[in-house]
Order: sequence, then structure tokens, then C-alpha cells
Amino acid sequence: MTDPSPTPQHVPVMLRRCLDLLGPALALPGAVVVDATLGLGGHSEALLATFPSCRLIALDRDPAALDLAGKRLAPFGDRVTAVHAVYDELPQVLARLGVPRVQGVLFDLGVSSMQLDEADRGFAYAQDAPLDMRMDQSVGISAAEVLNTYPPGELVRILRSYGEEKFARKIVEAVVRERAREPFTTSARLVELIREALPQAAKRTGGNPAKRTFQALRIEVNGELPVLERAVPAAVGALAVGGRIAVLSYHSLEDRLVKQVLAAGAAHSAPPGLPVVPEQYQPRLKLLTRGAELPGEDEIAENRRAAPARLRAAERIREDVR
Repeated sequence: MTDPSPTPQHVPVMLRRCLDLLGPALALPGAVVVDATLGLGGHSEALLATFPSCRLIALDRDPAALDLAGKRLAPFGDRVTAVHAVYDELPQVLARLGVPRVQGVLFDLGVSSMQLDEADRGFAYAQDAPLDMRMDQSVGISAAEVLNTYPPGELVRILRSYGEEKFARKIVEAVVRERAREPFTTSARLVELIREALPQAAKRTGGNPAKRTFQALRIEVNGELPVLERAVPAAVGALAVGGRIAVLSYHSLEDRLVKQVLAAGAAHSAPPGLPVVPEQYQPRLKLLTRGAELPGEDEIAENRRAAPARLRAAERIREDVR
């Protein structure tokens, strides 16, 4: 196996470990692997280069990502099928392509390097930009619209649920006062408001005080958690026996959801008290990671965006029995 060389501006997270976990299923002739979150194509390029007989189906909701990754993956020719779709649409995509089962699925969740680095997308709190945060800018409402139109109670719920922000009420009170004076349009104004709203002690720890609010808005704008709730079970359902799924998540909400789906698949579903567990209740997954695996210190030193990553993987060990 050879190590492909990612482009300098994009270092795929936990790349070698993802290849190792998916590898036994993808080494088979005619294997099909789905990259459900194509991004800039770093993981996809590595999968195609490392497993020369596999075919890739790549999904992304961001047309700009599809365009850039398409150029990167062009040397692999017809081994690549790129589709403009959200990852919970995987079953429909596979049905359209006439692919009943796949041997591998990879999710690299969260916001991509390109989206963070392009100022006009509004994902990054470290630079001023229009408050958009849509991964597909052709649909849905922007982060500015969320801030300017949602009722205060709903904003508090979003910041608490999706950002785990302890000072959600203080921030929302400030937002409501400010939006009455002038609607929000840019990220710098929101960052400054958050800095002013938080107690001094809260600003001294945990990095940029705006990060939790920005995470919460991004998740709300893109419907990320409801999409993920549908997508991971759908991906497990698409796996052939012996197929493998690997999921990289970047915050506890994502990781908890992935853990629940994989753990449920790896447990029997028989009613309590049965002396023997019938076949239809036997586990359909085998966990390949003990808990969530973390990136090593060397990788974090090389790529700071790897720091919050959590990797879980499982193998499909039997079909559903009906």
C-alpha cells in the first residue's frame, strides 16, 4: 500500500487509521466505498490510491466542494461518481445508481477546511464575514436569518443543545437587544457581542468564547444532527456483510449519536429473559474501535484541526433477518 500525498492546504484527519479500518473490506475486487462527506477529497483520494480495484461514490451538499474535489479526483476517471446530495440521502443515491450494497462508508463530519478558510462563507469566528454558514448556499436560511428572526426561547435552546453553551441566556438577551437596534449581518459584530456578554472568568478558558455559539448556529442552519440521526443508520443498512463504516466526529453531540447507533447494532435486541437469543435478534455489527479513538500528539501538532476528532468504526456481520 502506498501513502497518497494530500494537497498542502488540506490534511485529512486520522487518514492512516481510516484506511486501516476500512481496508479489509475494500481490498476485495469490485468493492464500492462511499465517502459521504467528500469535502476537498483528501480521504477519497487516499482510498482510491490505496485500493486500486475499488470504486468510489462521493457525496457532498456543497457545490464548491464537489467542483474542487472533482478536479483532484479526475485522474481516477470512471472509478469516481460524485453526487450533489446530503449524506442522509445515501439510500436514494445508491438506488439511482443501481448499487444495492457497498463495502465501505466513511463520514468526516463537521465543517470542511475549505468552508473554514473561505471568509465569505461565515463559518470562522476568527475573521469578519457575512453570517451565512450554509454548506449549500443555494438552499435554506442563513445564520444571520436565524439570529434576526428566531424567538428568544428558541435561540436559547439552540445554543444550549447544539453549542452546550452555559451562558446561552445572557448571549441571547444581548442578541435580542442588538437585533432590535440593527439586524445582524456579519460575524465580527456577533463575536464582539459574545465577548461583552460573557463573564470575565468564562473568557479566560476554553479558547475563543464565540466558538460554541458559532457551532450551534452552524448545526441549526444545516440541520446537522437530524441529518446525522438518519444518515448513520442508513449507512449501516447499506453495508454488505463484511462491509465497514468509519465515522470521524468533532464534538460530543455528533460522537454520542454515532456511539448510540453503532452500539445498538452491536447488541442483541431480544426481549429480556430469553434463555437463547434467536437469530433475528443477534447483533448485526461488530465494533472495531474500543470507544472513540483519538488522533495522536504528532498529528495534532501537524494539523490543529485534528485535535477534537473522535473516530468510531464497525463491521457488518450479518444481514437483517425478517
